[in-house]
Amino acid sequence: MRLTGIGAAIGLAGAAAASRAIAAILFGVSPLDPITYAGVTVLLAAVSAVACSVPAWRAVRVDPASTLRSE
Repeated sequence: MRLTGIGAAIGLAGAAAASRAIAAILFGVSPLDPITYAGVTVLLAAVSAVACSVPAWRAVRVDPASTLRSE
C-alpha cells in the first residue's frame, strides 16, 4: 500500500500539471475538480487494497510447518 500512496501522489501531481493540456477533452468537468480526483484516488486505493489482501489471505491459510518441510 506504500507504493500505492506514492503512485497516487505522483499521479495527482502529474494530473494537476497536465490539466490545462487535457482541458479540451474534459466535458462537464473542470480541470481541477476535487471530487473527480478524490473519487479516482479512492477507487484505485480500494483496488490496490484488494490486490494486496488476496495474496496475504492465501498466505495466512498455509500451514508453515508443511511449507518448510516441502522446501
